[in-house]
Parts: sequence; C-alpha cells; structure tokens
Amino acid sequence: MPSQNDTQLRQWAMLRRIPQQPRQITALELTGRLESEGFEVSKRTVERDLHSLSGIFPLIANDRSRPYGWSWSKDAEAFALPAMSPLQALTLELARDHLSALLPASLLGTLAPYFKCADGVLSSGDGVKKLAGWRKKVAIVPPNQPLIPPDYPDGIIEAVHSALLSGQQLEISYASREQGETKTYPAHPLGIVQRGAVTYLVATLYGYTDIRLLAVHRIRSAQVLDQPAKAPKKFDLAEYIRQGAFGFEEGGEIKLAARFTAPAAEHLRETPLSPDQRIEPDQAGWVRVEATVPGTAQLRWWLLGFGDQVEVLDPATLREEFVAISQSLHGIYHR
Repeated sequence: MPSQNDTQLRQWAMLRRIPQQPRQITALELTGRLESEGFEVSKRTVERDLHSLSGIFPLIANDRSRPYGWSWSKDAEAFALPAMSPLQALTLELARDHLSALLPASLLGTLAPYFKCADGVLSSGDGVKKLAGWRKKVAIVPPNQPLIPPDYPDGIIEAVHSALLSGQQLEISYASREQGETKTYPAHPLGIVQRGAVTYLVATLYGYTDIRLLAVHRIRSAQVLDQPAKAPKKFDLAEYIRQGAFGFEEGGEIKLAARFTAPAAEHLRETPLSPDQRIEPDQAGWVRVEATVPGTAQLRWWLLGFGDQVEVLDPATLREEFVAISQSLHGIYHR
C-alpha cells in the first residue's frame, strides 16, 4: 500500500501538471505523465485523487466532454509546489554515484539538499519502489584490471575545481614520477579528466602553450591565484582527447595491420577499431585486421593484452617494437 509520503509526492506532481483554463488534461493523460516520471499509479487512483483535490484546490472538471478534462480555474492564483519526481531523484542519485569526481566540490555542497531530497523520494513508498531499485540493477564494469583509486586531500581537488570553474591560475607543488622531485609552478587549468582510477588536470605551465597531464594525486599543494588562466588558442578538451591524448600519445595516426586468431578478433566485428577497419580471412584459424588508429601507448597495451593471439605486421616500426618485447619476455621466462 502506498505510504502517505508516496501519495503526497504523486499528488504534488499531478497538481503541477494540470493546466489552467481553457486548457485541460484528462485523467488518462495524467496517468501517462506520472508513469513516465516513475510513479506506479492506475487511472482509477488518479481519478480518485482529482476528485479529492478538487475539494481543496480550485480545480475544474469539464463534464461536457468524455473523458472529463481537468483544469485549474482561470482565476486561480499561480503558485509553485515543491516536488521532485522519482525519475529526477534517480537521475540525481546516479549523478552522485558516477560524477562526483568530475563535479566541483562547491557544487556538490550546493547539491547536498537535493541529494537528500532524492533519497527521501526514492524511499517514500511502494509507488516508486521499482524505480528506486534501478540502481541495484545497473553497473559500470571497467574493461581492464580494476585498480584502487589513489588518495588525495579534499583541499587539493577543491582548489583545482575552483580554479577551473573561475578561470584562474593555480599554483601547485607537483611530485613528478619521472624526475623524482617536487617542484612548484603556476598552472593554467584547461580541464579535468578521469581515466580509470586516476583523475588528471589538463593544464599548461608558466606561459608555455604545450599541454601537460598532471595526475591530481601527485599534487602536494594547490592555491588559486588572482591572475586569470590563459588557454592555448582554439583549445578544445573533447578534440584533444579525440586525438589520442589519453592514449597516451606517442605519434599521429598509423595504418595498423595485425594478424589475430579468429576468436580474439571476433569482438572487433561488433566494436570496430575505426570506421575504415577491415577484417579478412588469413591462414587457417587467423584473420587479418587493418585499421587507421592513433599510435598511442594505449594501443600498445591493448595489443600486448592478446599475448600470442596477435601478430603485428605493420607499420614496420611497431612490429620491431613487438619483436623486441617478445625477445625480452623470452629471456625473462627462460632464465
């Protein structure tokens, strides 16, 4: 049986969707709109609610038409009803689950009351239990080996988000993994990207225009500066990623040719490497795959993951890399 909260949420949603005369809406149309927002309700229940609410609010039923059309009286005062539909609540819950690392900390704080309201809506009663259970029926599974995300102080990510949101420079102390030392310099934030377990700040340093990827967990301190950040002319984060930046980039596009065992290449028929991908039969049990792809480290990791089920053919430089890797592996396993 629906709870009192469930009934109240449904009736608020109904009142917000009833138009003012001369426009009107039928009980059947209202039922459809409520169902599309996640309420489980019958036409009979909507009709019963309408008759009940018309004794409290200035609602008019046009009994000259069949089915009845319902409206707010044309002289009724306009007022807003606080309400969140189950669908809106579910969307907020999923956003909190999956986008927290990409939303500015200040914005998350502002959204806290809405998250609390969403929790209340999805636990309000039987009328929304199917939609409330949706979170338990969907999941995102990483395609590679899951890793535990690195820790970083809340103050670091808050400063990064604040500088990015306000378009200000950021003074950071950064521990370089390659150089093994911590340096302090001004950064011009361009974007935040989450790649697997690691969050990266995309930025330029000092007055240079070359773009750097800075792992947020290696930032030891961060302070927003008064100076405005400057972005390279025509920089676009989406285009930067599309060109293979998080591959990580090593060169431009290459024409890849590789021999795969037929089972290993089967998924490429459904999820191709590129629009121009071609798969042709090769020797028994093998196929030849050709595609134009970014020549990134990510591509190399992906190919290495197939082990002895792939042979790189072209370009020649990539084949030479894999020959060297295979010889090194042979030496390691035959000591």
